This record gives sequence, structure tokens and C-alpha cells, in this order.
Amino acid sequence: MEPGEVREAGHGTTDLHYVETGMFGIEGYSSVYLLDAEEPAVIETGIGTGWELIVDAMASVGIDPDEVAYVAPTHVHLDHAGGAGYLAEACPNAEVVIHEIGAPHLVDPGRLWEGTKRAVGDQIRHYAEPKPVPEERIRSVTDGDALDLGDHELAVHHTPGHAPHQVVYHDPTNEAVFTADAAGIYVPDLDRVKPTTPPPNFDVPQAVADTRAIAGLDPEVLCYSHFGPQATGERLAEHERALTEFAELVEECRERLGDDDAVVERFVEETDPDLAAAWTEDRARSVTAMDVRGILRYLDTRGE
Repeated sequence: MEPGEVREAGHGTTDLHYVETGMFGIEGYSSVYLLDAEEPAVIETGIGTGWELIVDAMASVGIDPDEVAYVAPTHVHLDHAGGAGYLAEACPNAEVVIHEIGAPHLVDPGRLWEGTKRAVGDQIRHYAEPKPVPEERIRSVTDGDALDLGDHELAVHHTPGHAPHQVVYHDPTNEAVFTADAAGIYVPDLDRVKPTTPPPNFDVPQAVADTRAIAGLDPEVLCYSHFGPQATGERLAEHERALTEFAELVEECRERLGDDDAVVERFVEETDPDLAAAWTEDRARSVTAMDVRGILRYLDTRGE
């Protein structure tokens, strides 16, 4: 898909489209969802640099930005919420929905921006500095809440394993779950799910519990933020297996090498060449380093 291209989500869903954002210059890396309900919703916002593409995509499927009721990033990591302030301006009547823990970071994104720069290093060149969302435009949610879209509903489920401010949204009408990063990353070119385990708050057992919680909703469709809608099938089991295996490998490597920088370097040097081909070598190595640091951080803090 080309940046800005919009397609029906399919898999038996109704009123649902997804947009290729072109994030990091990689095809098939980041999707934003447009739910053309009686009260329309935008789920996820991208990193800010592609917000105009999202607005253009709304027009192409007949959604008036003035009629959008909700802009709903799943969590405040900037690859999901970096465009929230931009879309809040473009959709002047929308509430911006976020878990209550993350709400202050959308109102004042300064610390989030600085933390992201530290976490992603030179990858920050792909991002736009986030715009603040006016506090009166924020709708804070927590587990058990729901957004009434008229002919659809988005039920909120707190899934804090990836980050304490992460939720997934369940649309029972479509038997779909917007998975955030709680079900990993689906890589279309590889037809494979990989875990995403960044610092500083990744929690392995909680992430496993989150994956099982999604399975408990019995969705027919998983709407991956990275990337695109997929039939559920065995994807959740695939994610749980890949996550636990990766965490075990990092822990074993730390025990063997005894130096965290050496552990990160070892994994980066062994970055999956298929993943590098699907994305870019630069992006694949950067993600690998960040994911290893996330597991190492978890190992340091577990039990606290």
C-alpha cells in the first residue's frame, strides 16, 4: 500500500477502513483505522508526520472531520499518539480518548517527546514533535469503560503489559479488537507476528496475560496497529510463544555474557535478515536494540 492509501478492513467487518500511514518510510508498518459509525471514530493517530494523509483518507470514505466523535489512540507512545494533537485540530468536535494514566502526556507532551528522543535515538528524525491536546478535549478512560458510537461500541480493556497507559478497543459488532501492541506486530511480508517489548515499563507476565485477555474476547479479527487487519486464527498463540521465547533468550544471553551492552550488541548483530528486508536494516536493528533493552529493564525490575 502507498502512504495514504485506504482500504476496507474486510474479514466480515462493516463500516471499517484502514489507512497506510507510511511511517518510517516503510510499507506495511503502521495503520490507522477509520470506523464510519453513526458517531465516527479514528483509532490510532501515527507519529504526526502523516496526519494530513489520515484526514484525506476520511474524505475518501465519506467521513467529515467535523463529524468525528472520537480520536482514540491506544496508548501514548508516539507511533500511536504522536498525531493526536494534529487530528484534534483537524477534527474540532472530537474527544481525544486515552487511558487515564496517559492523559497528562497528551495535554503536556514535553516529557514524552524528550523520553522518545532518548529511546529511539536517530530514528527521531521520522517523528513530528507532538502538539498538546487541550485538556477539555481529553476523555480519560479505564478498564470497563465504553465509547457509544451508535451502531457500534468500543469497549475499553486495559492491557498494561506493553505500557501502563495502553488499552485495546473491542468492537463487538465487528467481532474485532484493535490490538495496540498487546498482540505484537504483524509483519505482512513475512506473514508473521513478532513481539514488541520496549523500555521502560514492559512486563513479560502481564503482556502474556494481556494476550490471553484478548483471546478471551473471542474476536474474529485482530486490527493490528502494526500492521493491518488479520483473521485471529492462531495469531494470539503465535504472539505468546514468540514473546516468551524472546524473553528467555535475552535472559540466557545476559547470564552468559554478563554485560547488557554486549547483550544488545549481540542481538543487533544477529538481527533477523528477513525482518531487515521487510522493513529496512536501519529500522530492524533499531527495533531489535529497543526490544532487548525492554526485556533487560524488565529483568531488573521484576518483583518490585
